[in-house]
Amino acid sequence: MVDIYIIDLFVIGLLLLMVTLGSGWISRLPLSFALIYLVVGIGLGPYGFGIVQLRTSGTFNAEFLERISELVVIISVFSCGLKIVRPLTLRTWDITIRLIALVMPITIFALALVGKFLLGMDWGGAILLGAILAPTDPVLASEVQLTDIKDKDELRFGLTSEGGLNDALAFPFVYFGIYAIKDNNWNNWLKSWVAVDVIWAIVTGIVMGIVVAKIIVWLDRRLQRIRRADEIMEDFVAIGIILLTYSLTEFVNGYGFLAVFVAGIVTQRSYRNPEQPLAQLEFIERIEKLLEIGTILLLGSILLAKPMMSYAFQSLTVIVLLFLVIRPLGAWISTIGKGSVNSSRRKMDVRTRLLLGWFGIRGVGSLYYLAYAFGNGLKNELGEQIAWITYTTIVVSVILHGISSTPLMNWYERDVAIAHSRNTSSNTTVDEFESGN
Repeated sequence: MVDIYIIDLFVIGLLLLMVTLGSGWISRLPLSFALIYLVVGIGLGPYGFGIVQLRTSGTFNAEFLERISELVVIISVFSCGLKIVRPLTLRTWDITIRLIALVMPITIFALALVGKFLLGMDWGGAILLGAILAPTDPVLASEVQLTDIKDKDELRFGLTSEGGLNDALAFPFVYFGIYAIKDNNWNNWLKSWVAVDVIWAIVTGIVMGIVVAKIIVWLDRRLQRIRRADEIMEDFVAIGIILLTYSLTEFVNGYGFLAVFVAGIVTQRSYRNPEQPLAQLEFIERIEKLLEIGTILLLGSILLAKPMMSYAFQSLTVIVLLFLVIRPLGAWISTIGKGSVNSSRRKMDVRTRLLLGWFGIRGVGSLYYLAYAFGNGLKNELGEQIAWITYTTIVVSVILHGISSTPLMNWYERDVAIAHSRNTSSNTTVDEFESGN
């Protein structure tokens, strides 16, 4: 009998070959690669060949899902930071500030209300549900994000920077929900939560992202002057920055996701040779794609019809409100009075604001927070309820956003972005970006 491991290798190899050779056709269809991986994952799970099993004797291996999704997210948020070539001013980051400061809290609060008053959860579980589903996904949203370091499109920049930041900044609310589940007397832990999980962890994440990236880039540049590293090995500097930044930040109880995103931005701005971060970006994106395949395959393999149907009405309630009401309304409110990055007199196009509201893609970040919550006290009926609502929401997001992203972005590039680009210079560096404004 053939070993299951060998069959796994065969299936993954065949899938990689098919999506690679067929990528030219797939990219032109209203179809995302993630949707293909999801379908294959379902086929590998209990309803298909039963090759991938994250459940052993009825016990779900949440730790494995947490670790692989964690790795995917830190690589993805670094990639987001590495793509951004934009001066660090309030004006140029205005859209990001609006999306993080307004849309994310609106989403968490609104979903908490849904969980409390429509789904029958207590406040701890409701807030945890909101925090898990609030982050937009930096992994599955690659088609609507910045395409490279020369891309200055405001919609793509907003979605890229939002995806890079809110995967980290949802963490305080995840902790809040976990604490509230364990102890419903908020006075026992609220001050500690504000001091440690909000102020300390965020500030530490930002500082560590700057310091670690600066030190590694400085060391890399100094050593390269003495003796150049092997060209093949040089791109692994990016992996070193990611892992060292994340681990060192976690050592001091900071938010590693936030630190890695900041490190990506710092790395992009620190090399004098613009080809260096570009080469790192290409290398990181390849690794990100490979890990994305594994994560979505796992998601497909853990889906079960019976619990999904048991929580179908609750999931549908969350999905409809999140994708058609909460996210669009939050994005619309956050962009009221938003001016163009090149002219405060020219307001953001209505079509761009609508697309910001639609492309609130949920994915690997939500999987990570769910798995993390399982490892830190989420269990029993509440755990099942939150889990299957989350799984179903991600699946629907993969389908809806996967099908709609190609035609909508083609329409946007053709009718909206091209009109805006006539008024925008083609900038490729931070200095040129600033001089163009």
